[in-house]
Amino acid sequence: MPRLRRVPREEVADPLTAFFYDRLLTAGGTATGSPGDWWEVFALDPAILRHCVKGFQLYRKSALDPVLRELGQTRAGWARQSRFVYSQHCKQMRAIGVPEEKIRAVASWQVSTVFGELERAVLAYTDALVLDGGRVHDEVFAVLKKHLPDEQILELTYITCMYEMHATMARALRVEFDDREDPITEVPAPEGYGTRDIADELA
Repeated sequence: MPRLRRVPREEVADPLTAFFYDRLLTAGGTATGSPGDWWEVFALDPAILRHCVKGFQLYRKSALDPVLRELGQTRAGWARQSRFVYSQHCKQMRAIGVPEEKIRAVASWQVSTVFGELERAVLAYTDALVLDGGRVHDEVFAVLKKHLPDEQILELTYITCMYEMHATMARALRVEFDDREDPITEVPAPEGYGTRDIADELA
């Protein structure tokens, strides 16, 4: 379950929060199959929830091609290892007509042949933002500049970084599909192994 308290509907006083509860949440979660607890956790602070919703509205009005936007958002979810962000934006790519082969290839875009020059640059740029902390090679940026006006590059940067934040927060707070145990744990040694020093045996 999430690491923070989930606000029940009967405690919601903020009108906008109540609107989204009533519109999106049912006893079984959301229409996409997620538990819906992102909304219930973010309802702890209606000002933060309102700020997030404004961000969603901002990118829906962007001049940037929705396919490029979703490539950035989906890859950001994959790169930041957020099952929630990745899953939701695979669905959104499907909703705007992106072929299944491209959706599947987001995870391995580096060796895929299904993306065009600009799409590959968007995916490379996303990795530079998410995995390399904004260290972007000039050649990657040159392809973006070749195809997009500066305003749309700014939009792409802002939206992709916003979804890296959402992916990071989803994992940290364990909401939605990111409510899962860390897979990196010690595998116990067989019974009787004790405190042997394996380095001595390898030397």
